[in-house]
Amino acid sequence: MTITRNIRTPIMHRAVEANGFVFVGGTIADDTSVSMGEQTRNILSKIAGYLKEAGTEKSRVVSASIFVTDLSGKKEMDAAWTEFFGDDLPARATVGVANLGSGALIEVVVTAFKG
Repeated sequence: MTITRNIRTPIMHRAVEANGFVFVGGTIADDTSVSMGEQTRNILSKIAGYLKEAGTEKSRVVSASIFVTDLSGKKEMDAAWTEFFGDDLPARATVGVANLGSGALIEVVVTAFKG
């Protein structure tokens, strides 16, 4: 099996390709001072770029894990989510957490099929 690592940061690679899948690591918004909906839109835009660089796209996302610091913002997050994915909604879990650091309200991890 070949493993390809894309977009290195000091502590991880943003996307890792293995066995026909692309695993995108935890992604937070660039501007964490905005609403959960705006943070979600920014995160999904960044993820779309990571997927494109890895040779796949958002319609091939099969699974997502979402971590939020305040579940009362879930409706706003869901609206941004469905705007982005349309009918190609992946399987998903949303988990409430105490703190994501850097003022982030949401962090998203996705897995997409490439093969």
